Amino acid sequence: MHIRVLGAGAGGGFPQWNCHCRNCKGVRSGSIEAKARTQSSIAVSANGKDWVLINASPDIRQQINQTPALWPQCETQQRGTAIRSIILTDSQIDHTTGLLTLREGLPLPVYCTDVVYEDLTEAFPLFPMLKHWNGGLQRRPIDTDEKAAFTPEGAEGLIFKPIVLASNAPPYSAYRDNIVPGNNIGLHIEDTHTGEIVFYAPGCVQASPLVERTLAQAQCVLFDGTLWLDDEMITNGFSQRLGTQMGHMPVNGEDGAVALLNRFAIKRKILIHINNTNPVLDESSDAHQYLLDNDIELAYDGMHIEL
Repeated sequence: MHIRVLGAGAGGGFPQWNCHCRNCKGVRSGSIEAKARTQSSIAVSANGKDWVLINASPDIRQQINQTPALWPQCETQQRGTAIRSIILTDSQIDHTTGLLTLREGLPLPVYCTDVVYEDLTEAFPLFPMLKHWNGGLQRRPIDTDEKAAFTPEGAEGLIFKPIVLASNAPPYSAYRDNIVPGNNIGLHIEDTHTGEIVFYAPGCVQASPLVERTLAQAQCVLFDGTLWLDDEMITNGFSQRLGTQMGHMPVNGEDGAVALLNRFAIKRKILIHINNTNPVLDESSDAHQYLLDNDIELAYDGMHIEL
């Protein structure tokens, strides 16, 4: 199984276009040791040629152009793509807006839960809008039952299982602050040839028994690393909401992501969906060293994982 991290940042990316926080100012000026990151998205392949896109970032055009594995390969056709299908783990702006950019490549199968489909049909009507381009997005349902395994088109050899996550819905959703199963899912991805398992969970506020069972099974985990502290956005003057209210577990602390991941014998522990305010982005910071001391990696654009 091949995994390409196309974007490792949270909404707005890093640096965020209108942000003058220490991190954003520092990466622009070169005064801190940090890598710029586009907004969160990954691609998964069983054979290194056919890819499933997981979440469509607003930065998808840039991400594809800097990932040769996703470039069109067929010389007998004027246009093409190595992306065979798309999975959406939620209906957030930073995970769905890239679908608009992909309109020239439609139709494409898009896998999502009923709740996400409702959001993207009514509140943020991407599905109705894009039907005008070659038939648009071809919706494929994802159940919220972990036993409802599926194999997306182009991913033969991989089995995906939905893992219901506790996280919030977008501000425009009818389910904002009213979490229901299907607002957010993680993905348990198993390679049928090797038995290796990846768990992808870019947005998670607490570990349910199901999440814990999945962590115990996985050899590689890409987990929510949005904020260092729960009150980070309030302290920096960017929001009046805690990270947990927005649907994200803090990285640090007794109930944080590092403490959670350290409870399990996971070969590779990787944080993804990193907000621009998070001090772990500064590679000379104590926060970044804390990750290194705990054998936890920080995802970056272009990261290639092979299991």
